[in-house]
Amino acid sequence: MLSVIVVGTDGSDTASEAVRQSIELAARLGARLEVVSAYEPVAGSRLRVEAQQAPTDVEWSINPREDVDANLAAAAVQAEQAGVPVATYARQGDPADAILDVAEETGADLIVVGNKGMTGAKRFLLGSVPNKVSHHAPCSVLIIRTT
Repeated sequence: MLSVIVVGTDGSDTASEAVRQSIELAARLGARLEVVSAYEPVAGSRLRVEAQQAPTDVEWSINPREDVDANLAAAAVQAEQAGVPVATYARQGDPADAILDVAEETGADLIVVGNKGMTGAKRFLLGSVPNKVSHHAPCSVLIIRTT
């Protein structure tokens, strides 16, 4: 039985479809959903400039992972509306590594990713998130066809 499902998102259409189907699956199975998003570090100087240009009431929200936090919050709202227990993880670094790390940490039974980057010759490129996850996962992987 599947009790913990990990899904990765970057806010793209492909990832959003993977999140949507993960929520549906988790709801049917009574599973918990762990939503992961990765981010790259942003230069401190850029953050300072953005914070100076932002209105005073939102300066606090300027941070290296603001987009990631927004994507995770949106996924969490969807899961909660479907009655699915959810946790979110913003991780710095490679997206595939972030997904794999959370899967190991949570004892995931299933990882769900979209298939973007898995078509044609691209499927042989190292660095493709679904490709890397499928080869290194500590559990089963469901690749959602979105293209």
